[in-house]
Amino acid sequence: MKKGYKRLLIYEFIICLILILNSFVSSILNDYIMVVFLILCTLIFKVCFGFEKDKHRYIKDIIMEIIINLIIFFLLYYLFGLIIGFAKTDNYFSLNSIIKFIIPIFLIVVVKEFLRYMILVKSEGCKLLTYTTCVMFVLIDITSAIYYSKFGSNVDNFMFFALTLLPAISTNIVCTYITQKTGYKPVIVYLLVTNLYRYLLPIVPNPNIYLVAVIDLLLPVFIGFRVYRFYLKDYDKEVERKENKSSFIGLAIPTLLIIFLVYITSGYFHYYAIAIASGSMEPEISKGDVAIVEKIDDDYSKLKVGQVIAYNYDNIIVVHRLVRIVKIGDEYFYYSKGDANISDDDYLIEGNMIIGIVKHKVPYVGIPTVWLNEL
Repeated sequence: MKKGYKRLLIYEFIICLILILNSFVSSILNDYIMVVFLILCTLIFKVCFGFEKDKHRYIKDIIMEIIINLIIFFLLYYLFGLIIGFAKTDNYFSLNSIIKFIIPIFLIVVVKEFLRYMILVKSEGCKLLTYTTCVMFVLIDITSAIYYSKFGSNVDNFMFFALTLLPAISTNIVCTYITQKTGYKPVIVYLLVTNLYRYLLPIVPNPNIYLVAVIDLLLPVFIGFRVYRFYLKDYDKEVERKENKSSFIGLAIPTLLIIFLVYITSGYFHYYAIAIASGSMEPEISKGDVAIVEKIDDDYSKLKVGQVIAYNYDNIIVVHRLVRIVKIGDEYFYYSKGDANISDDDYLIEGNMIIGIVKHKVPYVGIPTVWLNEL
């Protein structure tokens, strides 16, 4: 083994030892402290080994390839959100999110991937150093999670393994591969998008933790496979560049369509789309139709007897006709009835349960959602 390789192994071993001690003894490498730690590691690397320029070809092509495939992923992910529902982002572009999440994530990703690239360049394809580099960056990603995770029960061990360790391994194997093939810039783009979208978008799909684990495990594999396929192609790269641009433009229409669908189904905006899951409002609204609801935003004076309203009853959204308004003291209570039902609903509706007034319907559009929810 070359002397330079041995020095690199010692360098990585010391970093791994620090990360392990941090995880199992005391956790201090969080947020900005981790940024400082990575910058120090990079400066030490500069002194001991020096830096190399990124001279890889097709950097722009690979970045475009990654962006196109991420757009496809988010299109599918947000489409799936129409079924599983959406969650509002609590820290959406707030000062707190910028300081606590966005800035440290940005700095950690940039410094970490630059360091990964420099180590791999100096490794010159040495398999042992490639493996140890991958292990080191897995430790960087999970160091805080190890300290704060509970171990002991089979459930706790599985949760750490599925939600933290496996996604970190998957991500770092793919990032190491892409970095070796085309430099650090495409990896930075990929990691910034996948790590920051939760803080840059007002609403996100709301999958359960197991689905999150599957997505975090398989998305890097998908992106790595697409990069691998890119380098398998043997036709002219200029032709490929033009095809990538065409693909990017071709995604514009479905992207706008998904944005519109998310807009009206998320409940975050003024209008809300609801798939009707029963025939209680027939013949005016049928099972499988989509009701377009205008939210009242606590302005209960808009409510009139005879209107079709949407309200949340026992965590189920009901679309029925408003048949009676009763004032008790200073509060108003409401009664509803499905047009196809014989009698009124046997419960009172409080004002804070009401979402809004049904303004329009779109026939048949909600049938796939209803079918999937009935499975």
